[in-house]
Amino acid sequence: MSRRSFALVPTPDDLTYVREHAAVPGRAAVVMTMGALHDGHATLIRAARGHVGRDGFVVVTVFVNPLQFGEGEDLDRYPRTLEADLKIAEQAGADAVFAPAADEVYPGGAPQVRISAGPMGERLEGASRPGHFDGMLTVVAKLLHLTRPDVAFFGQKDAQQLALIRRMVRDLNFGVEIVGVPTVREDDGLALSSRNRYLSPQERRTALALSRALFAGRDRHAAQEALRARAREVPATRARAEALSAIGESRAAADAHAVAKAVPGGPSAVRAAARLVLDEAVRHDPPLVLDYLALVDPDDFTEIDDDFTGEAVLAVAAKVGTTRLIDNIPLTFGAAS
Repeated sequence: MSRRSFALVPTPDDLTYVREHAAVPGRAAVVMTMGALHDGHATLIRAARGHVGRDGFVVVTVFVNPLQFGEGEDLDRYPRTLEADLKIAEQAGADAVFAPAADEVYPGGAPQVRISAGPMGERLEGASRPGHFDGMLTVVAKLLHLTRPDVAFFGQKDAQQLALIRRMVRDLNFGVEIVGVPTVREDDGLALSSRNRYLSPQERRTALALSRALFAGRDRHAAQEALRARAREVPATRARAEALSAIGESRAAADAHAVAKAVPGGPSAVRAAARLVLDEAVRHDPPLVLDYLALVDPDDFTEIDDDFTGEAVLAVAAKVGTTRLIDNIPLTFGAAS
């Protein structure tokens, strides 16, 4: 097999054969998907190729995992577009697509031994979709064993999934590096998702409230951090106030101090700004049905307090029509010191 050839492999043995005959000296990377690839997936594949270079090996998995779909979810109608997926994967730089049947991944039926997501897996998405993260971690663990990568790439759009995979790899000593890739958005701000194709034009307009809510929270956070930074630069002393007054800046200094002290905690204001957008979308036609809005610590996905400093995730989940969508953005509190 030549270095730049591309292969569709349906079984683990086929994947081993292709990888061994590729005879690449570099690192191996995997991008796990459930198919219905779009530019978000292509971005992950390009990131994997860039990471391992031309001497590396990039495999994309396409497997609709039945373990992570609950009763009444869209397992049967989940889009399956393998022919188009192969083209996208090859063009983005993959060496192979591993697209196994269910009995290749779960020989003998559903596994009796599974990975437990623990307490983090019972929050937010886990509370809305019981058992989802146990099924996700089980298949990720199996695919890591089957593909044997040095590094695995996952999108940050599924922030709780990414956090749980990192926790599993750390807690269970998987010898693999996990890389998160920023969310890819469409021109109107909607996060790319295979489920976006289910949305009617009217539903899509309502669905834009998810990203708009996140952006409103982000903008409120940025304004607060800027005001706090300015307040730190302007000491609240009489001598300094008199000096500022002489050059006409006393009002700006006073405003900075007042806002920095009056805001009832950065996280509360961020949640409130996002909630305003979502509350308005509830009245749209069709309406947005909110599942959750949360501002959480990415280490355990618990809600953060107003005195929190460090990395956080503002996350939202909602249903529009019959389609359930999720989105999130990262924020940093107390970055300027």
